[in-house]
Amino acid sequence: MARYFVGDIQGCYEELMRLLLRVDFHPSRDELWAVGDLVARGPESHKVLGFFSSLGDAAKAVLGNHDLHLLAIQAGLKRPKPSDKLKKLLESKHLPGFIHWVRHQPLMRELPEHKLIMTHAGVPPQWDLATLREEASEVSKVLMSDTYLDLIGSMYTEEPESWDPDASGFLRHRYCIDALTRMRFLYLDGRLDFACKKPPADCDGLALKPWFEFPSELDDYTLVFGHWAALMGKTDNPRRIALDTGCCWGEDLTLWHLETGEKITQKKLK
Repeated sequence: MARYFVGDIQGCYEELMRLLLRVDFHPSRDELWAVGDLVARGPESHKVLGFFSSLGDAAKAVLGNHDLHLLAIQAGLKRPKPSDKLKKLLESKHLPGFIHWVRHQPLMRELPEHKLIMTHAGVPPQWDLATLREEASEVSKVLMSDTYLDLIGSMYTEEPESWDPDASGFLRHRYCIDALTRMRFLYLDGRLDFACKKPPADCDGLALKPWFEFPSELDDYTLVFGHWAALMGKTDNPRRIALDTGCCWGEDLTLWHLETGEKITQKKLK
């Protein structure tokens, strides 16, 4: 069995199909791991969700911020922007099934035998593995419950910025969602920054560091993530695998083969 990890697809269905054809991917023997943001920005989010939801156990996705935003749009809590390019998805007869599938995807996945963890944006350096498992699991339980829209409606805020192990309820869940699906830079005291989306070199002098440059409880784990297109797949740390290479912005979609370490890229089709 081969395990392939794909960066932020964001509706770029044809590029994904070309990559999988090049590696002869087959769900009967291989697994496709996705770092989240399956939808929005690209033209064919409906086809991407249709494909992933058809793969059964061969699909191993985590939720990204755009996937969570889809839940808010579908419920009428937020309006779609034209740039999201979600019209075909929202008009699809399969939308209820897609929403059910999205709600049942976790915020983190792991391969213990490889000491590997996948999330959309990263893992806050203050968390050990037990905390990550517990916090992600608690959010997933809410997303799969009948009251999930209460959480979705509460997540549009930039608070709390800091991890508080004594927090409870939506306050605690919001930090988990923000850290695992929106994090890029941290202030030097560990608070989340939501403003700077540039490459690290362009944020000098702002008292910020990328989350993966802080000492972490998970330094000996491989962390696979997406979300940060400006990195273009570079972290200068072999245990921090960045896979968002900006396909929906006209750049590449990247596939990483776990067993060989090879990265295969597909340029955005015009």
